[in-house]
Amino acid sequence: MLLHDFSFYLWRFIFSSKFTEDWGSRRSWVTWDGKPDFDYLLQKFGEAVVPVANCDVKEYNSNPKEQLPFKEYIKYWKEYIKNDYRSSRGCLYLKDWHLSRAFPEQDVYTTPVYFSSDWLNEYWDAIAVDDYRFVYMGPKGSWTPFHADVFRSYSWSANICGRKKWLLYPAGQEEYLKDRHGNLPFDVTAPSLQDRSVYPRYNQSQPPVEIVQEAGEIVFIPSGWHHQVYNLEDTISINHNWVNGCNVAIMWCFLQDELAAVQREINEWKDPMDDWHLQCQALEADLRSPWSLLFSRLNKFSSLSLSSLQRCSRPWSIFVASSGLAPTTPHPSYAGSPRAKHKTAGVCLTRVEQRGIIPSLDLLFLLLVIQLKIRLVSGLQPHTARPF
Repeated sequence: MLLHDFSFYLWRFIFSSKFTEDWGSRRSWVTWDGKPDFDYLLQKFGEAVVPVANCDVKEYNSNPKEQLPFKEYIKYWKEYIKNDYRSSRGCLYLKDWHLSRAFPEQDVYTTPVYFSSDWLNEYWDAIAVDDYRFVYMGPKGSWTPFHADVFRSYSWSANICGRKKWLLYPAGQEEYLKDRHGNLPFDVTAPSLQDRSVYPRYNQSQPPVEIVQEAGEIVFIPSGWHHQVYNLEDTISINHNWVNGCNVAIMWCFLQDELAAVQREINEWKDPMDDWHLQCQALEADLRSPWSLLFSRLNKFSSLSLSSLQRCSRPWSIFVASSGLAPTTPHPSYAGSPRAKHKTAGVCLTRVEQRGIIPSLDLLFLLLVIQLKIRLVSGLQPHTARPF
């Protein structure tokens, strides 16, 4: 099927507002004119602490987040509207809030029957640790950069109020949007994608499938479809990621590919460390300890790798990240560059290969975060192992 044919089937991915009209959130969270009911939300959730992203700042390939009291975020949102959607703090977007887990007694919504076979959330519910059910709230102009959903799961997103614009690329189309290093764009609408020296295959890509989602409607996103999303009005939405028998094979293949990438990278980290296995065990323990201990451990990793780099003839690049780690002397090839001025920043080392820049620490974190465990690549048998 040609890509342009997908628009013919687009109605299959949009569910009518009839599916949400009986939800408690649609009755109570919205004013008579379709706006967020800030007074009601403050009354119910004012003391909660919520994750908030700054849409005006790029950090790697996403937006940096901070934790704010919900009442402070609502105060900001009201002022943002009053100031014609401008603020010196930037455009802040409440994202990935586990509201249903924090307030299980609230009548918020009911999962539509078509999405009810949900192995991912059933597992997390059984062990009472986490879930992939989220609330998003943001002003007009807030947005989410280009991405595909966690584990290449399915997702659905229902607008409680407001409108969203979705730019959707069927699975596989993202390959044409990668730069010459194999990295995906942060903003798929950026003019820089027209530069063929940076994005050599962009002209082979097809235009995205574009959806405008109205209040009450539900959008279904198939596994592996990359997308970018804008709030066209002040918007509240409920979102789920989920996996079942129809897409578990896609998830498994994705995790296998991620594991292979981590294995390749960790094999390069082993070289400068005589006590690699002990360092892995200590790092895993540090993940359950205060952050200061974890940062100290990662700084040691960076320092050891720096020593290895200075003996290495292959090309390297050093990224300076304001992570709060102890200062580290830049590699000689880095001296004199603008970023070398950041003497109080921590150092994250990355190797420049033909396929591009691979963030070593990020990939090491990925191994731990998705619970594929260091033992899979180093033969360790840690005393705790939580499956993904």
